[in-house]
Amino acid sequence: MIRRSSRLTGGRLIRACLLATALSVPAGAAFAAKQLSVPATAPTADTLSPAQIDLQWEKRGAKHVSDVAAELRQVEQGDGQGPFRPDWASLKTYQVPQWYADAKFGVFIHWGLYSVPAFGSEWYSRLMYTKGTKEYDHHIKTFGPQDKFGYKDFIPLFKAEKYDPRAWAALFRAAGAQYVVPVAEHHDGFAMYDTRLSDWSAVRMGPKRDLIGDLARAVRAQGLHLGLSSHRAEHDWFFDEGRKIPSDVNDPRYADFYGPAQLRVKEKGSDDADVFGDFTPVSQAWLSDWLARSAELVDLYHPDLIYFDWWIGHPAFRGTLPKFLAYYYNSQAKLGGSAIVNYKIGAFPEGAGVLDIERGQLPGIQPRVWQTCTSISNDSWGYVENDTYKSPQALIHLLADVVSKNGNLLLNIGPRADGSIPQGAQDTLMAMGGWLTVNGEAIYGTRPWRQFGEGPTEVASGSFQETKTKPYTAQDFRFTTKGTALYAIELGWPAEGEAVIHSLKAEDKVKAVTLLGTGGGTLTFRQDADGLHLTLPQRPAGAIAAYVYRIEMQ
Repeated sequence: MIRRSSRLTGGRLIRACLLATALSVPAGAAFAAKQLSVPATAPTADTLSPAQIDLQWEKRGAKHVSDVAAELRQVEQGDGQGPFRPDWASLKTYQVPQWYADAKFGVFIHWGLYSVPAFGSEWYSRLMYTKGTKEYDHHIKTFGPQDKFGYKDFIPLFKAEKYDPRAWAALFRAAGAQYVVPVAEHHDGFAMYDTRLSDWSAVRMGPKRDLIGDLARAVRAQGLHLGLSSHRAEHDWFFDEGRKIPSDVNDPRYADFYGPAQLRVKEKGSDDADVFGDFTPVSQAWLSDWLARSAELVDLYHPDLIYFDWWIGHPAFRGTLPKFLAYYYNSQAKLGGSAIVNYKIGAFPEGAGVLDIERGQLPGIQPRVWQTCTSISNDSWGYVENDTYKSPQALIHLLADVVSKNGNLLLNIGPRADGSIPQGAQDTLMAMGGWLTVNGEAIYGTRPWRQFGEGPTEVASGSFQETKTKPYTAQDFRFTTKGTALYAIELGWPAEGEAVIHSLKAEDKVKAVTLLGTGGGTLTFRQDADGLHLTLPQRPAGAIAAYVYRIEMQ
């Protein structure tokens, strides 16, 4: 359990932590290194306690203590002004905004320093310090040893010289997306926005530009909704492997960038997603800093949606999350805006936000709106060289399946370090947009039918299960409804010139059937005991095998 003080907040809390830690632990790494003539980059995993590690981080960020304290006071004030209290009982009364339930499709953007090495995945920042990984070996071979060239040294190479937020926003609109969610800060701790709580940001370093602010304006100019993603929670430990080798993570001068880098403590056999088998130290000072930075995003950009990655589900966050949620929900309500928070399984009680399933799906129709997120590319969320892309057809099939179960699809792209979007990603988005231009009425603003679909292809449910789904067939249908229309999306073209929808029986009394994309003519049909039989015309144009029948009932 985390001890919490009801009155000791902000600057007083951090100063108290500094004083208490200084009185209870030996001198820090910088002093010890000086006394023993040990290089500042020497390994510290075996020489520093969690309290010393945290003190090192707090000292380097001391210049921002007053700003953190001011943000925390604002959160405390905001928590008491609005329809929500900072407790789970109140937060479970949250209702999903109508626009989000109607939107169905959004674009996620992983763009940051990790796009400079463009190798492995967006976890390059961690794995370049992890012995035995391909990223570790690649880094030494390409850039040099980690005590000579660390992750921070990618910052000057991150220039974003081709970044055109208006072109990005126009592409996303053409793709049919209704909301856009750039990563404001990834696990690496580099803020892509104009934070006043850290010097390590794209405004002060690298591009020297508010990358998030520029995109926010462009997205809203296109009539799209803005979301933001924060992965800062994981930064508590993300660089811990750098403490085990000679690296700049050990140098106290960079502690405010690399974060506490607390040594990860996990139960044997547990994976990264298992936060309940995770006993990594999390200080109250870190939780307060996380809360301040999350609230700052709300204050600066008033996003319609905030996406959090999995580690906010760690038990240490249980007392802090309600403070943020109440602040965000109340702040947006005061402005007349929307507020949506995407969370992973176990982080929130049901109903307090919108559940997100990463690279996976849920079984059957869900009573609450949910979301799946996946990347357009196969190997990484961020840009890496020689990556491959999912086909537009596979993504449209995924979209149809998710929407039929009351879900949304958040599809990620990874721009290059210069700000250009790879042509393969652009082509895929435009192909999806082309399909949605013709068939979007079966997606946008729809709701589930009495069953989500029919057919032989089963979808593996759960996170990280997407590769287990087999290709769909012409016998697979997914259903949606809007008004008086039922939409049946056939995920293949039948070779016999006839489609049979077994879920529609004679008693359903079909009045008319139209195949979208064929000029609006109605189809000949008959209703038998085994279902609705449709006589089909020549196969419609288009490379995506997903065909929409609008069915009017009597």
